[in-house]
Amino acid sequence: MKNKIVSWIKGQVRYSGAKGIVMGLSGGIDSAVVAALCKEAVGSDNLLVLFMPCNSNPQDLKDARLVASKLGLKSKLVDLSGVYNNFLKILPSGCGLARGNLKPRLRMSALYYFANKLNYLVCGTGNKSELLVGYFTKYGDGGVDILPIADLFKRQVRKLAQELKIPESIITKPPTAGLWHGQTDEGEMGITYNELDDILDKFCNNKKQAVGSTKVNKIKKMYSESEHKRRGADICRIH
Repeated sequence: MKNKIVSWIKGQVRYSGAKGIVMGLSGGIDSAVVAALCKEAVGSDNLLVLFMPCNSNPQDLKDARLVASKLGLKSKLVDLSGVYNNFLKILPSGCGLARGNLKPRLRMSALYYFANKLNYLVCGTGNKSELLVGYFTKYGDGGVDILPIADLFKRQVRKLAQELKIPESIITKPPTAGLWHGQTDEGEMGITYNELDDILDKFCNNKKQAVGSTKVNKIKKMYSESEHKRRGADICRIH
């Protein structure tokens, strides 16, 4: 699995004519795994990881720095907190989701700034579990050039993290998008990743579901309603 993904990343960079990869390092398991894979693919000299706190939990930055240090990565701090706060001042008041989704969209803008500056590809960190139910921000963390682990369920990412010797504290850390204080992926979705992976695995392979029908129906609804995120903008065809 690891070798196939590393080879794929190399091919994507070579095919695009890019000189390297830039990505965000959040302090979570997905970005840690992707960073390790990208380092093997392009080398540490051609990989830049950004720390992009945005009124974030300070522990996330500490965890991101831990990963970067362990992997020996080039890194840069781009604190978006001030930009985010000022942006909100010129916008009308909105719900928590509207405010929260500004964060990954600002991060996407920062990543593409460096990508344009360095002729790098922007590498995303989304996994299959999240992508299938739309658990990502459209034109935020979903706005990337390549997605190396998008065909891996969360449980597969955890297994790969062990193989790549990602710090155990990162592997066992409760996943969070950091959209607001105290937010966790499982809490927001109302289902554990183990349950989600089991449902999606059976759903994708047309197998009989073993989990309660309420959660199965919820996941099927999330899959259906998030289709627009995965396919991009619709085009009105005239001819």
